[in-house]
Amino acid sequence: MVTSVDIAGVPADRIRITPSPLAELGAVLHVLADPQHHPDTAAAVAMMAAALPAELAPDLEEFGLLWQSGRADFLFPSDPRPSLREELDDVDRLDDERWVAAALAAHRAVSPAPRMWSPLRDPTVRQRALAAARARGPQQAAWAERVLADPAAERERVRRFLLACESAFFGTVWKRVRPALVEEADRRRFDLAREGIGALGRISHAIRVDTERGVLTIDKLQDQTADGGGGMTLIPSAYGAPHMTVVYAPGWLPVLQYPAPGWDPRPVLRVDELDARLTALAHPLRLRFCRTLARGPHTTGELADFWRVTAPEVSRHLAVLKAAGLLISARRGRYVTYRLDTEACTGLGQQLMDVLGR
Repeated sequence: MVTSVDIAGVPADRIRITPSPLAELGAVLHVLADPQHHPDTAAAVAMMAAALPAELAPDLEEFGLLWQSGRADFLFPSDPRPSLREELDDVDRLDDERWVAAALAAHRAVSPAPRMWSPLRDPTVRQRALAAARARGPQQAAWAERVLADPAAERERVRRFLLACESAFFGTVWKRVRPALVEEADRRRFDLAREGIGALGRISHAIRVDTERGVLTIDKLQDQTADGGGGMTLIPSAYGAPHMTVVYAPGWLPVLQYPAPGWDPRPVLRVDELDARLTALAHPLRLRFCRTLARGPHTTGELADFWRVTAPEVSRHLAVLKAAGLLISARRGRYVTYRLDTEACTGLGQQLMDVLGR
């Protein structure tokens, strides 16, 4: 399962790689709305939450449809600007229909949005959008109804809230993280200009590039295809991990917000790698071997004697565990010993959540 973006024949200057204050603020608000999902940012989240004025807290929850389990399309500008205010000015240029569709897009049942996704014009789509909002709480449901009744007023409220967040705490956050994100983007643009689209594959272990077909794929538990014929935008993020967020809807250039490597301390597993680890541990005999190897290194013969199975059978099972990245082997003269990679196993639960959330 992957999300793919077709960028065949797109010139390098149509692939933008640049930070975005609006996209980063969206990532920060997402973390603030669900801090338990982002344990690595606990200290930073606590500081930002403390700086959030009490009068803004109700809006953070009321506008939750924009950034909780998903994020609104307009929070990912395809043409990032230097300042939050400039990016919000671009958002203001959207007509009401596009803004409402983008605001309620995070909870639609279809992704990407069908060409006629319009909660303002289509009664069926409207009811689906309201049902999704009601499932997330009475405040979100009431806000979705106000969005549909008076889009202009709610757009202005959201803009004021985002600018108030900048004044209260995000301005300080952005000043701190922006230099590293600019450096990351500069390095990726240099590699892109020198090597072509293949260089994009080095951004993350979860990104692959088929240079012959001109297709960029992001390893996600989601099947989605985007047309990047007009170009695409990649936005590095300090607070986006573990998400690799791809935004694409008709009339919008594809946008990928990715965790900047220096800000994502955890190893990135692809879906196939996670599947291999879970499959390896699903076999009861292999799980017994892991129990023994967690206590220290053992040879194939020792495992065979202890568990009363043949040495060839042990070897087959150890090969599966090693291929999945769960064992470490070492040669001691004529013998090879195996031990459990405790770091890989300890992080497996978090890696599962990272893959599910990517």
